[in-house]
Amino acid sequence: MTEDRAQQPQHFRKMHGLGNDFVIFDGRADQLDLTGDQARHIADRRGGIGCDQIITLLSSDKADIFMRIHNADGSEVMACGNASRCVGDILMTEKGCDKVTIETGGGILTADRQGDLVRVDMGIPRRKWMEIPLSQDMPCDHLDLTVGPLSDPVAVNIGNPHVVFFADDVEGIDLESLGPEIEHHPLFPERVNVSIVEKTGPDSFRHRVWERGAGITRACGSAACAVIVAASLRGLASRKATIQLDGGELFMVWDRNDHILMTGGVTHVFDGRIIL
Repeated sequence: MTEDRAQQPQHFRKMHGLGNDFVIFDGRADQLDLTGDQARHIADRRGGIGCDQIITLLSSDKADIFMRIHNADGSEVMACGNASRCVGDILMTEKGCDKVTIETGGGILTADRQGDLVRVDMGIPRRKWMEIPLSQDMPCDHLDLTVGPLSDPVAVNIGNPHVVFFADDVEGIDLESLGPEIEHHPLFPERVNVSIVEKTGPDSFRHRVWERGAGITRACGSAACAVIVAASLRGLASRKATIQLDGGELFMVWDRNDHILMTGGVTHVFDGRIIL
């Protein structure tokens, strides 16, 4: 980004999906290229705008738009399910249609309207150890991993790496302490998103999440995708479920074509301008 452009106020939208909040820039006109330092400043809840992730919308020759994603720590990631719903809502409103495609570093997603909610096809989960990735070959459906009271998780890649632990009481798990330890465990060379899940009824689950590079968040769409895969593989769900996160509910289906469909609400909070 040039010095002159950096001094120009940049328009942004503040949105969230179930409390998982984003600052969204439209960089299509000038190909906005945020640095990690700029992303950290924007995400700072005291000195910046404050958010879990920063989203930059860019032109794409493969889909309606390209979605670039920075975590709050400035790192760049390949996928974000809740942000995909927010971006889908922006594009569908902009284009006056009910279906759009979104290119991400992890592949092309499709978003469509379901009444007041937005559904995103998150694609086919990757379940081989080298696709997660893990640092060594082991069964991903039952990882040989114990951290504190947590053990025997499922690992899956939903455009980004996830590990899912099942527990009898998720509220009793010290996720603030265990989250960073698991995120940085040597088994995960690219770090990992951490889910703690409790079965609360037929095809319903309570879910808490520690996001790689962001910490505890009120919701994580790709993590909820990992949960429906893990729960189905363990025989705890019939390939569909309601996932209750801190910020609200997501409705998940792992369909007969192995695609994960995630449906939930989006909220536009405010628009603003910031000098980067």
